[in-house]
Amino acid sequence: MHAMPYWRLSGYYFFYFAFIGAFSPYFGLYLQSLSFSAWDIGLLMSQMQLMRMFGPNLWGWLADRFGYRLAIIRLAGAISLAGFTAFFWLDRLPGMLLAMAVLAFFWSAALPLVETLTFDHLRQGRGEYSRIRLWGSIGFIIAVMGTGALLDFSPPVGVLWVCWAILAGILFLALLVPESPPVEHPHDALPIGRILKQPRVIALMASSFAMAAAHGALYVFYSIHLTDNGYSKTEVGLLWSLGVVAEIVVFMLMPRLCRHFSLRALLLASFAVAVVRFVMIGWGVGLLWVAFVAQLMHGMTFGAHHAASIASVNQWFPGRAQGRGQALYSSLSFGAGGLLGALVAGSTWAAWGAGWAYTLSSCFALAGGLLIWIWFMPDAAVNAENGQKSPDPVQ
Repeated sequence: MHAMPYWRLSGYYFFYFAFIGAFSPYFGLYLQSLSFSAWDIGLLMSQMQLMRMFGPNLWGWLADRFGYRLAIIRLAGAISLAGFTAFFWLDRLPGMLLAMAVLAFFWSAALPLVETLTFDHLRQGRGEYSRIRLWGSIGFIIAVMGTGALLDFSPPVGVLWVCWAILAGILFLALLVPESPPVEHPHDALPIGRILKQPRVIALMASSFAMAAAHGALYVFYSIHLTDNGYSKTEVGLLWSLGVVAEIVVFMLMPRLCRHFSLRALLLASFAVAVVRFVMIGWGVGLLWVAFVAQLMHGMTFGAHHAASIASVNQWFPGRAQGRGQALYSSLSFGAGGLLGALVAGSTWAAWGAGWAYTLSSCFALAGGLLIWIWFMPDAAVNAENGQKSPDPVQ
């Protein structure tokens, strides 16, 4: 009988997202302490999104083509740690840029492959994915609050030690996680080109791009927006944490939600909530109760959307196509969509202000919701067109 390594997988997610919680909010402060300009800091930090556009696709193809999924995950952990270690000695832009590119290229390789590994271990209990993934959210909260508290009394270089320790934890868990026996799938030989031509697959990928773009203003300017409206740093941190707590709650509820609602319904709900949420942030964040409710909505706009999207990709990209499917989802959403959203939010913010920047975020979410509404067909409808019986009642 196949035993699911729950704590080893959960531990990996914990450290992976703890790195995001320590690195994304605070590494820029370290770069600022080295007297890098705002342009240099932006150039360095953008490598994380740029490499997520290319790295996961290459590594996903290699994993699908040669089958060395776990070896790639471990290699990514080792080289990510080595690339980050170079920051202890570097203080000039060319060297920092190279080290950041190496870190981002290998660090971004691992998660899509870990997603496929997790679903293979889960097998028929795929609704349990959210209970593993929620440990990533817990890791993020602990890292973002713990690193912030540390930097209150230590110099900015402290963030290097925190991030290095977390990357070491990622490598340690990568060495512990076992490979999963292959899961037989009735469409194992389905060419990936044929999968990508399906309207529902195109709709999911395009809508995920739109949802990530919608969150661009949130991830780049939310803290600035709050402080501009009179919130203290403590209140800013608490509101960020509130959003992740809401995300955790939704992850815990996803198995039950998947038993009562289709993935299409969950995706439509997440986009509808996003349309409302970003308007609230843009025009009503000065009211504490509005900011509070808007952050609770993060559970739907990220938590439910991500869990439903990952489950859909896992179902539609069977067998050896799974690695490339997850990589494509990661590249188009967190990579290309996040990069576009950040750039558009920056230009809109400068020209018209915060309200209109977040209104544009709502427009991105509306466009994504329309794509799901029109072209996201459940398995039953797709199989009816092909004269097949649907194998998945969840859909």
